[in-house]
Formats: sequence, C-alpha cells, structure tokens
Amino acid sequence: MESLPTTKSERRWRSKPLHTSKPSLLMALFSCIAWLYVAGRLWQDAENRMLLADLLKKNAGQRPRVLSVDDKLAVLGCKDLERRIVEAEMDLTLAKSQGYLKNHLQQSGSSSSRILAVIGVYTGFGSRLKRNVFRGSWMPRGDALKKLEERGVVIRFVIGRSANRGDSLDRNINVENRSTKDFFILEGHEEAEEELPKKAKFFFSTAVQTWNADFYVKVDDNIDLDLEGLIELLERRRDQNSSYIGCMKSGDVVAEEGKPWYEPEWWKFGDEKSYFRHASGSLLILSKSLAQYVYINSASLKVYAHDDISIGSWMMGLQATYIDDNRFCCGSIRQDKVCSLA
Repeated sequence: MESLPTTKSERRWRSKPLHTSKPSLLMALFSCIAWLYVAGRLWQDAENRMLLADLLKKNAGQRPRVLSVDDKLAVLGCKDLERRIVEAEMDLTLAKSQGYLKNHLQQSGSSSSRILAVIGVYTGFGSRLKRNVFRGSWMPRGDALKKLEERGVVIRFVIGRSANRGDSLDRNINVENRSTKDFFILEGHEEAEEELPKKAKFFFSTAVQTWNADFYVKVDDNIDLDLEGLIELLERRRDQNSSYIGCMKSGDVVAEEGKPWYEPEWWKFGDEKSYFRHASGSLLILSKSLAQYVYINSASLKVYAHDDISIGSWMMGLQATYIDDNRFCCGSIRQDKVCSLA
C-alpha cells in the first residue's frame, strides 16, 4: 500500500506537474549553437596553422637572401648601363638631325654626292599598265634613266610589300624590277589603300637615307609629268632651304562616315571643320631638311586619313617655307604647268 505524504510541503510538491520554462530551452539552444561555432572556428584555425607551417617548410630554402656587395654592384651596373643607353639614343637623334644618316655620312661640301631630286612615283600591285604608259611617255627607260641620274635626277616607282609577304604580288614586282630596275621598294611598308598616309613617312624617311638630294618629290600615278619643266623649276630653287612646294589648298573636312574623303578624326579640325593649308597630294615636294625631319621623327608623327593632309600637319609646326605654285596644280588650265591629270 502506497504511503501518504507526511508533511504539507511534500504534498504540495507532488500535487504540481513538472514543467521546463521556454526561456531556459532557448538559452540551451543558443549555447549549443555558440559552442559548435567556436569549436568549428578552432578547428579551422588549427587547419590553417598546419597549412601555413607546411608552406613555410617548403619555402624555407627560397627566402630572399641579403644582397652581397657584388649583387649591389651588379644592380648599380644595370642602372649605369640604362643611363648610357638613354644618352646614346639622345646622341643618335642629335647625329641624325645634323645629317649623319644610316648609309653614309653626308658630305655637304661634296658636289659629286649631291643630286638635285629624288622623284618617287606612287604605284600599286595592280598598276603595271600605268607604269608601262609612264615608261613610254615622260619617264626614261634603261640607259636613258641612267643618264638622267648622271644629271642628278633619280626616278623610281615607289611600292611597299604585300600583306602576305613573299606571295605572287611580291614576286611579280621583283621580276618586273629585275627587268626595268626602276623600283624603290619599301620593305617595311604594307602596300594597301588605307596605308597611304604611312607610305609617305616610309618614302621620305627611306629616300633621305638612300640618296643625298636637295629635293624629294612625291608624284601620284594618275598624272602626266613635264619632267624637264620640273627639273628647271627645281634648279632655280636649289638653294632655298626648308621648302614645302606644291599646289596649296584647303577644303572642308568630311565628317560623315561612308562619304568619299571621310576623315575619322574630323573633330580635331575645329568647329568650322576646315583643313589647314597644305600641298595637294598629286605632286608635292620637300626640301632635304624637311625630309630629314620626317625621317628623324617618323615614329612620333601623326597620320590622318589622307597622305597630303598628314604631310601638311607635319609641316605646320616647322619653320617651313610654303611655296604655292600654280604650275603644280595638275587640274589647272595654265599652259606652263608641270603636271596634268592622266
């Protein structure tokens, strides 16, 4: 038989059911979560310390060592070599500006090495018919070309190389040149319509290294030339330095893409969008000092969409003498002009 409670307090305790409060359960849950989080972090930190210890062991032999005296001298030697290279480049630029060119030292006092003009006729891979027409009209061939050079005038067809070096286009030019010996091949230039402004830089830079001439003439392959008239005109201007000669013109800048003569950098030409004064690209002439300037600074000279605009922009910042001669306006009706549209 079950015994009865002996005291009031015992009876009161047994009469109430056993309940755990909700705050106590929540505290217990949070305590478990916090314990798990701390335990996880401790385990992760221990793992990271083990990885770092392994990396330190592997890289112990690759720690940067203290520079020795010899190492410091080597570093100083590199700095000194770098300084001397910069000085050599400055000396080279100065030498170029004073006339010491790639293939020979200029002999300003030697009349035997000095010629009147180098005439470069721009041509392309598909212009063989035009070249044959020129050779049969105003441009001498064979022995006549050599005799003209004895007079101090060199004429060459100017062309670059194909984008696919050594292909049939290049081979055909090589074969033609071996027969006629009247080409000036720009090995570093890619012959393409969109590369014409760069062709001007290559032509003047390469020509001034190859021939010591008073003038360098650029001629398009769509004009006929009065060669004797040109020679006579250049003879009279032989002693004029820094001459920029041609049919000077200006004109509107074409800002609408897709139109002929479109200029991608039209916004650089101001609100009126008009070109500065420049020599027409059909026939223009630079004196020796100006051609040398193009050669010396070719790496930094800006080109625009058209070669005559590009050349005109190079002349703008120089003390060049602009000579506007209507006889170089190939489309004019003057009787004594030296060129005409073909």
